[in-house]
Amino acid sequence: MKLNNKIGVIVDSFRVGVREGLVKAKQVGADGVQIYAVHGEMDPENLSPAKRKEWKAYIESLGLEVSALVGDLAGHGFQDRSENVWKVEKSKRILDLALDLGTNVVTTHIGIVPEDENSEVYEAMRSACEELSLYANSLGAYFAIETGPETAARLKSFLDKLSVRGVAVNFDPANMVMVTGDDPAAGVRLLGDYIVHTHAKDGVRLQETDPRNIYGALGYEPMDHEKIAKMVANGEFFREVPLGEGSVDWPAYLAALQEIGYAGYLTIEREVGDRPEEDISAAVRFLQQWK
Repeated sequence: MKLNNKIGVIVDSFRVGVREGLVKAKQVGADGVQIYAVHGEMDPENLSPAKRKEWKAYIESLGLEVSALVGDLAGHGFQDRSENVWKVEKSKRILDLALDLGTNVVTTHIGIVPEDENSEVYEAMRSACEELSLYANSLGAYFAIETGPETAARLKSFLDKLSVRGVAVNFDPANMVMVTGDDPAAGVRLLGDYIVHTHAKDGVRLQETDPRNIYGALGYEPMDHEKIAKMVANGEFFREVPLGEGSVDWPAYLAALQEIGYAGYLTIEREVGDRPEEDISAAVRFLQQWK
C-alpha cells in the first residue's frame, strides 16, 4: 500500500505559539498545518484583512499550507440552544478566516449526538448544524465534526438528516478506539462520503464508560461526579500514545481511507506528553513509511 496523502501537524501541539510552531512543523517534515482559531492571536476578531494576508504569506513562505482550522468552542458544542446564536455566528467567522488563509475546512466538536432523536438537545444540535451546513455549502467549504463522542453509525444518521453536506467529518481514529470502542476502518467505510479531513492520533481504551463521563453533556451529571472527574484527570479510562503504539490498526485504517478515495490530509495531533516535538517528528516518520 502506497499513500499519496499529505502529512499535517496541529501547530498548537508544539505548545510554543503559532509562529514558532509553524517553523517547527516545517522542520519535522510536515506538508501543512492546522491552527486553532478560537481565541488569542488567531481569533478572527483580532485579524484584520491585512493581517490575514500577512499570515497566509508567512505560512506559504515556509513551504506550508493550511490543512484546516480548529473551531472548537467547547461547552458541550451545540447542545445548548441558548448558546447557539453566538456559537453559530463565531463558527461562521472562523470559516471566513479559513478561506482567507487558503483552506475550506474548519474542524469542531458539536457535543455528543443523543440517542433520542426527539429530544430537545438533538433538535438544538440539528438546527445549529443545518444553519452551519447551509453557510459552508454556499462557500464550497466544510465544518468537519470530529469523530469519537458517539458511534460512527449514530453520527452518520445525524449527518444524513441535514439538507446539504456543508457539515462533514474530521475522522479521528484514536477517539474512536479510546472512547466508543468503534473500529476505525469500519467507521471510515460508513462515513466515507463525509470525510474531508483526518487527525493522526493513537490511543488505548483502559476501561469502558459512558462517553458523557469523558466529554460531558448538557443536563448530564454522573452519579459520582467527583470520582468520575478524578478518573478522567488521572487517565483511567483511556490513554493517548504515540502513533503505532496504541489500538489503532494503522494498515487497516489507512487501507480503508484509500479504499474510499480519501485524498486529504493526515494531520498529527499530540495532546499529551512532555516531548511534543520529538513525538510529532516520530509521528511524521511513522506515516512516511507508507509514502
